[in-house]
Amino acid sequence: MKNLLPSTRSSFCLALLGLLATAAPAVAQSPAAASATAAAKPAVSLAQQLDDYVQLYAQAGLFNGSVLVADQGRVVLQKGYGLADRAAGTLNAPDTKFRIGSLTKQFTAALVLKLVEQGKLKLDGRVGDYLPDYPSAAGRALTLHQLLSHTAGLPEYLAQPAFAAVSTTPQTPTQLVAIFANLPLDFAPGTQHKYSNSNYILLGAIIEKVTGQPYARVFDAQIARPAKLRATAYTPTEPADARRAAGYRATPAGIAPAAPINMSVPFAAGAITSTVADLYRWNQALLGTKVLSATSQRLLFTPVKDNYAYGWMVFKARIGTAPDTVLIQEHNGAVNGFASYLVRVPQRQQCIVLLDNHSNRAGLAELRRGLLRLINHQPVTPPSVAAAPAGTAPSAPVTVPVATLNTYVGVYELNPNFRITVRQRDSRLFVQATGQSEFETDASSPVLFTLRGVPAQVEFGKNEKGEVAHLYLLQSGRRQAAPRVE
Repeated sequence: MKNLLPSTRSSFCLALLGLLATAAPAVAQSPAAASATAAAKPAVSLAQQLDDYVQLYAQAGLFNGSVLVADQGRVVLQKGYGLADRAAGTLNAPDTKFRIGSLTKQFTAALVLKLVEQGKLKLDGRVGDYLPDYPSAAGRALTLHQLLSHTAGLPEYLAQPAFAAVSTTPQTPTQLVAIFANLPLDFAPGTQHKYSNSNYILLGAIIEKVTGQPYARVFDAQIARPAKLRATAYTPTEPADARRAAGYRATPAGIAPAAPINMSVPFAAGAITSTVADLYRWNQALLGTKVLSATSQRLLFTPVKDNYAYGWMVFKARIGTAPDTVLIQEHNGAVNGFASYLVRVPQRQQCIVLLDNHSNRAGLAELRRGLLRLINHQPVTPPSVAAAPAGTAPSAPVTVPVATLNTYVGVYELNPNFRITVRQRDSRLFVQATGQSEFETDASSPVLFTLRGVPAQVEFGKNEKGEVAHLYLLQSGRRQAAPRVE
């Protein structure tokens, strides 16, 4: 969720859980792009360079939230930008609490490994060992290792027709698991990697079963308190808290409150709230063994398929024009109104934490790349992701007949692990990418539709028979074709 264009390590970043963990290892820019640098002069401190760079994104409407950047084990920048709550007028700060979306997965993975250390779970243990009443025989045979690494083949619960009806009401883990438990697997377990939030929903249910306690209590006792995380918790009821940020989204009429979601629904896949300061404490805890043993940490950060480990993307990359590659560990996330990124370069004790409450997924991915370049003394360029200023008047709406909209309904495939589903509802077109929630669109022409709250468009193309055969995803000057497969 990562500019919107998918690649081997990036995903179509829609609203709900953001849940395709993107890594964008190609952080280097061409010499021509680097020449148009926005990096400050050497006399300016690194902290000032970082602050100036983040300000560019904030002023462009591409970032609204809190940032922490550390280099060589020292916090260089820790600051909030923009409003945490537009109604109350409160500002974002280092202690502002944000929904962190899929960053939750690394905590769930760590919790599983902690229970493995205690002999309560086994990585090669099967779902049926812990949930004997799980209805599907194929599902009962899945291992915890396969769930943790997204190699189980479980279908995405967010993409099921039943999801919309439950997304705004309290759900138990059993109710969430029931959404996908009887569905056939997408592939033979262990043969592919396909990001699915269902894996971590099921892990959360298993954690509750073997401990006999709610996920929130187990997380607090086993992870949050040992890591000294002072403001990180799973609180699905979201009690009133002056430090909690409200979530927003961009609309043609300006910034508006995010679509509602009951936070019991993302559960162990995406419902934790935290702060930039706490996520840095988590980063520091992973440099030692107070929370996880060395063996557990090695498992946490060992890639299984497609650079995905247990709740983390792990890969080597060359930053800018630097001659050497470095190991990067990262994940991002999104949940209605919020976007997040946590990046680690352990060999240099570097850490970047980005928490946003304006759904700025595309801007966040680009900001992450620039900050990574700056702390590694590489030039950067100004923001390139386009964003319409809040309140910008949209172009005159185009009305497309329902009959025409229905010809676009279907499934389009950008790559085997990344599909875009198009639906028509109430004379409106909705798009949903693998692992994401729906985005409503506005028609810019009879064939071109703009996603609400995301700087991207989809366009439909016909074949020689006059049948709709392709969807084109347009963003940041790129146009990718997705053939229709269903």
